[in-house]
Amino acid sequence: MIIEARDIHKSFGTLEVLKGIDFSADAREVVAIMGASGAGKSTLLQILGTLSTPDSGSLRIDGEDVLRLKGDRLAAFRGRRIGFVFQAHHLLPEFSAVENVMIPALIAGASKREAQARAERLLGEVGLSGRLDHKPSELSGGEQQRVAIARALVNEPAVLFADEPTGNLDSATKQEIHRLFFDLRERLGQTIVIVTHDPALAGLCDRCLTMKDGLFI
Repeated sequence: MIIEARDIHKSFGTLEVLKGIDFSADAREVVAIMGASGAGKSTLLQILGTLSTPDSGSLRIDGEDVLRLKGDRLAAFRGRRIGFVFQAHHLLPEFSAVENVMIPALIAGASKREAQARAERLLGEVGLSGRLDHKPSELSGGEQQRVAIARALVNEPAVLFADEPTGNLDSATKQEIHRLFFDLRERLGQTIVIVTHDPALAGLCDRCLTMKDGLFI
Protein backbone atom coordinates (compact mmCIF):
# COMPACT_ATOMS: atom_id res chain seq x y z
CA MET A 1 0.00 0.00 0.00
CA ILE A 2 1.21 3.50 -0.83
CA ILE A 3 -1.07 5.22 1.73
CA GLU A 4 -2.20 3.65 4.99
CA ALA A 5 -4.02 5.81 7.55
CA ARG A 6 -5.56 4.31 10.67
CA ASP A 7 -7.97 5.79 13.25
CA ILE A 8 -7.35 9.43 12.26
CA HIS A 9 -8.95 11.93 14.66
CA LYS A 10 -8.91 15.71 14.28
CA SER A 11 -10.74 18.42 16.24
CA PHE A 12 -10.75 22.19 15.99
CA GLY A 13 -11.64 23.43 19.45
CA THR A 14 -14.76 21.54 20.49
CA LEU A 15 -15.64 20.59 16.90
CA GLU A 16 -14.63 17.01 16.09
CA VAL A 17 -14.04 17.03 12.32
CA LEU A 18 -12.57 13.54 11.82
CA LYS A 19 -13.87 10.77 14.09
CA GLY A 20 -11.56 7.80 13.52
CA ILE A 21 -10.97 7.57 9.78
CA ASP A 22 -9.30 4.56 8.18
CA PHE A 23 -8.03 5.06 4.62
CA SER A 24 -5.71 3.18 2.31
CA ALA A 25 -4.72 3.34 -1.35
CA ASP A 26 -2.67 1.01 -3.50
CA ALA A 27 0.00 1.92 -6.03
CA ARG A 28 -1.48 3.42 -9.24
CA GLU A 29 -4.97 3.59 -7.72
CA VAL A 30 -7.20 6.62 -8.29
CA VAL A 31 -9.56 7.20 -5.34
CA ALA A 32 -12.30 9.84 -5.13
CA ILE A 33 -13.56 11.23 -1.82
CA MET A 34 -17.00 12.86 -1.93
CA GLY A 35 -19.36 14.37 0.61
CA ALA A 36 -21.18 17.56 1.51
CA SER A 37 -19.30 20.68 2.57
CA GLY A 38 -18.17 20.31 6.17
CA ALA A 39 -17.96 16.49 6.02
CA GLY A 40 -14.21 16.60 6.66
CA LYS A 41 -12.89 15.84 3.15
CA SER A 42 -10.37 18.66 2.85
CA THR A 43 -9.20 18.19 6.46
CA LEU A 44 -8.51 14.53 5.71
CA LEU A 45 -6.69 15.43 2.48
CA GLN A 46 -4.49 17.93 4.32
CA ILE A 47 -3.58 15.28 6.91
CA LEU A 48 -2.89 12.63 4.27
CA GLY A 49 -0.75 15.19 2.46
CA THR A 50 1.21 16.03 5.65
CA LEU A 51 0.04 19.67 5.57
CA SER A 52 -1.80 19.14 8.86
CA THR A 53 -1.23 16.80 11.82
CA PRO A 54 -3.96 14.58 13.30
CA ASP A 55 -4.72 14.63 17.02
CA SER A 56 -4.26 10.84 17.02
CA GLY A 57 -3.89 7.94 14.65
CA SER A 58 -1.17 6.60 12.35
CA LEU A 59 -0.14 7.44 8.78
CA ARG A 60 2.34 5.73 6.47
CA ILE A 61 3.04 7.02 2.96
CA ASP A 62 5.26 5.07 0.59
CA GLY A 63 6.56 3.05 3.54
CA GLU A 64 7.44 6.09 5.70
CA ASP A 65 5.89 6.76 9.12
CA VAL A 66 5.32 10.41 8.27
CA LEU A 67 3.96 11.45 11.68
CA ARG A 68 7.46 10.88 13.07
CA LEU A 69 8.99 13.35 10.61
CA LYS A 70 9.44 16.95 11.75
CA GLY A 71 10.62 20.24 10.29
CA ASP A 72 13.09 19.98 7.42
CA ARG A 73 12.80 16.18 7.19
CA LEU A 74 9.03 16.40 6.77
CA ALA A 75 9.32 19.24 4.24
CA ALA A 76 11.88 17.27 2.24
CA PHE A 77 9.70 14.14 2.24
CA ARG A 78 6.66 16.17 1.17
CA GLY A 79 8.62 17.87 -1.60
CA ARG A 80 9.93 14.59 -3.02
CA ARG A 81 7.09 12.12 -2.52
CA ILE A 82 3.85 14.15 -2.55
CA GLY A 83 2.29 16.40 -5.19
CA PHE A 84 -0.66 18.77 -4.71
CA VAL A 85 -3.24 20.23 -7.10
CA PHE A 86 -5.78 22.69 -5.69
CA GLN A 87 -8.89 24.35 -7.09
CA ALA A 88 -6.96 27.63 -7.30
CA HIS A 89 -3.87 27.14 -9.42
CA HIS A 90 -1.48 29.10 -7.15
CA LEU A 91 0.84 29.81 -10.08
CA LEU A 92 3.36 32.63 -9.63
CA PRO A 93 2.21 35.35 -12.05
CA GLU A 94 5.65 36.77 -12.83
CA PHE A 95 7.05 33.44 -14.03
CA SER A 96 6.42 31.52 -17.26
CA ALA A 97 4.75 28.12 -17.37
CA VAL A 98 8.09 26.28 -17.56
CA GLU A 99 9.54 28.37 -14.71
CA ASN A 100 6.52 27.66 -12.49
CA VAL A 101 6.96 23.93 -13.07
CA MET A 102 10.73 24.10 -12.46
CA ILE A 103 10.48 25.71 -9.02
CA PRO A 104 9.75 22.57 -6.88
CA ALA A 105 12.55 20.68 -8.66
CA LEU A 106 15.02 23.49 -7.96
CA ILE A 107 13.93 23.58 -4.30
CA ALA A 108 14.52 19.81 -4.12
CA GLY A 109 18.09 20.28 -5.35
CA ALA A 110 17.89 19.59 -9.08
CA SER A 111 20.23 21.53 -11.36
CA LYS A 112 18.66 24.23 -13.53
CA ARG A 113 19.27 22.13 -16.65
CA GLU A 114 17.66 19.02 -15.11
CA ALA A 115 14.71 20.99 -13.71
CA GLN A 116 14.08 22.63 -17.08
CA ALA A 117 14.27 19.31 -18.93
CA ARG A 118 11.78 17.72 -16.52
CA ALA A 119 9.46 20.74 -16.71
CA GLU A 120 9.46 20.81 -20.49
CA ARG A 121 8.82 17.05 -20.67
CA LEU A 122 5.87 17.27 -18.26
CA LEU A 123 4.36 20.29 -19.98
CA GLY A 124 4.51 18.20 -23.15
CA GLU A 125 2.77 15.35 -21.29
CA VAL A 126 -0.11 17.68 -20.33
CA GLY A 127 -0.40 19.12 -23.85
CA LEU A 128 1.31 22.47 -23.36
CA SER A 129 4.58 22.06 -25.27
CA GLY A 130 3.68 25.14 -27.31
CA ARG A 131 3.01 27.34 -24.24
CA LEU A 132 6.25 26.98 -22.27
CA ASP A 133 7.10 30.67 -22.19
CA HIS A 134 3.59 31.98 -21.54
CA LYS A 135 2.83 33.55 -18.17
CA PRO A 136 -0.32 32.52 -16.27
CA SER A 137 -2.20 35.65 -17.40
CA GLU A 138 -1.70 34.49 -21.01
CA LEU A 139 -3.18 31.03 -20.35
CA SER A 140 -6.79 29.86 -20.06
CA GLY A 141 -8.09 28.42 -16.79
CA GLY A 142 -7.71 24.89 -18.10
CA GLU A 143 -4.17 25.59 -19.29
CA GLN A 144 -3.27 27.06 -15.90
CA GLN A 145 -4.56 23.92 -14.19
CA ARG A 146 -2.47 21.80 -16.56
CA VAL A 147 0.60 23.80 -15.54
CA ALA A 148 -0.32 23.23 -11.88
CA ILE A 149 -0.61 19.47 -12.50
CA ALA A 150 2.77 19.40 -14.24
CA ARG A 151 4.29 21.33 -11.32
CA ALA A 152 2.80 18.81 -8.86
CA LEU A 153 4.47 15.96 -10.78
CA VAL A 154 7.91 17.47 -11.43
CA ASN A 155 9.60 15.66 -8.52
CA GLU A 156 8.00 12.32 -9.53
CA PRO A 157 5.95 11.95 -6.32
CA ALA A 158 4.50 8.63 -5.22
CA VAL A 159 1.15 10.29 -4.50
CA LEU A 160 -0.80 13.14 -6.08
CA PHE A 161 -3.50 14.80 -3.95
CA ALA A 162 -6.10 16.94 -5.74
CA ASP A 163 -8.65 19.12 -3.91
CA GLU A 164 -11.57 20.08 -6.19
CA PRO A 165 -9.16 20.25 -9.16
CA THR A 166 -11.86 21.12 -11.70
CA GLY A 167 -14.14 23.19 -9.47
CA ASN A 168 -13.46 26.46 -11.33
CA LEU A 169 -13.58 25.11 -14.89
CA ASP A 170 -16.28 24.94 -17.55
CA SER A 171 -17.74 21.54 -18.40
CA ALA A 172 -15.66 20.89 -21.55
CA THR A 173 -12.41 21.82 -19.80
CA LYS A 174 -13.40 19.70 -16.79
CA GLN A 175 -13.67 16.65 -19.03
CA GLU A 176 -10.21 17.34 -20.50
CA ILE A 177 -8.65 17.59 -17.01
CA HIS A 178 -10.51 14.45 -15.87
CA ARG A 179 -9.03 12.50 -18.79
CA LEU A 180 -5.62 13.98 -18.10
CA PHE A 181 -5.47 12.54 -14.57
CA PHE A 182 -6.08 9.04 -15.90
CA ASP A 183 -3.69 9.45 -18.83
CA LEU A 184 -0.98 10.52 -16.37
CA ARG A 185 -1.70 7.58 -14.09
CA GLU A 186 -1.21 5.21 -17.05
CA ARG A 187 2.01 6.89 -18.21
CA LEU A 188 3.64 7.92 -14.92
CA GLY A 189 2.13 5.49 -12.39
CA GLN A 190 1.07 7.83 -9.58
CA THR A 191 -1.44 7.02 -6.88
CA ILE A 192 -4.05 9.82 -7.03
CA VAL A 193 -6.51 10.88 -4.31
CA ILE A 194 -9.14 13.40 -5.44
CA VAL A 195 -11.58 15.32 -3.26
CA THR A 196 -14.45 16.33 -5.52
CA HIS A 197 -18.11 17.31 -5.65
CA ASP A 198 -18.23 16.23 -9.30
CA PRO A 199 -19.99 12.86 -9.74
CA ALA A 200 -18.66 12.58 -13.32
CA LEU A 201 -15.06 12.70 -12.06
CA ALA A 202 -15.80 10.38 -9.13
CA GLY A 203 -17.43 7.90 -11.49
CA LEU A 204 -14.20 7.57 -13.48
CA CYS A 205 -12.14 6.65 -10.41
CA ASP A 206 -11.21 3.14 -9.33
CA ARG A 207 -13.04 3.69 -6.03
CA CYS A 208 -15.29 6.40 -4.64
CA LEU A 209 -15.63 6.93 -0.86
CA THR A 210 -18.28 9.17 0.67
CA MET A 211 -17.76 11.11 3.89
CA LYS A 212 -20.45 12.32 6.27
CA ASP A 213 -19.91 13.95 9.66
CA GLY A 214 -16.24 13.01 9.87
CA LEU A 215 -16.58 9.33 8.87
CA PHE A 216 -16.80 7.28 5.69
CA ILE A 217 -20.28 5.90 5.10
